[in-house]
Amino acid sequence: MPIDEIRAFLNDYFEVLQTQDMALFERVFHKDCVLFSQQDGVQVTRPFAAYRDMVQGREAPAKGNYPRQEELLLVDFLSPTMAVLKVRLHLFNNIMEDHLNIMKHEGRWMIYAKHFYRVGSV
Repeated sequence: MPIDEIRAFLNDYFEVLQTQDMALFERVFHKDCVLFSQQDGVQVTRPFAAYRDMVQGREAPAKGNYPRQEELLLVDFLSPTMAVLKVRLHLFNNIMEDHLNIMKHEGRWMIYAKHFYRVGSV
């Protein structure tokens, strides 16, 4: 079932954010992916390479014993190979909400665009 595939994909996504496993990062984020946010009036745009460097260069949240909580809030299938996901997670001391635009690429789901926003603190 597609929802089972989505849950398995999200497990990898959450694992990447917590452990910074860069091999898994390459399986989750498509190389043409772009990330967007606005926080306190500042727009952030990060292409894949910049985001990869940022993730690789920081200490993994898992090493800092930050609380881990993740939930899937919404799945909207546009087609059998395209979907939009809304998730909430704890990252470091932040509560984040992400909208993930995903597509199937070579038989697996990957992120092509991500909108993220810090909605609070833990």
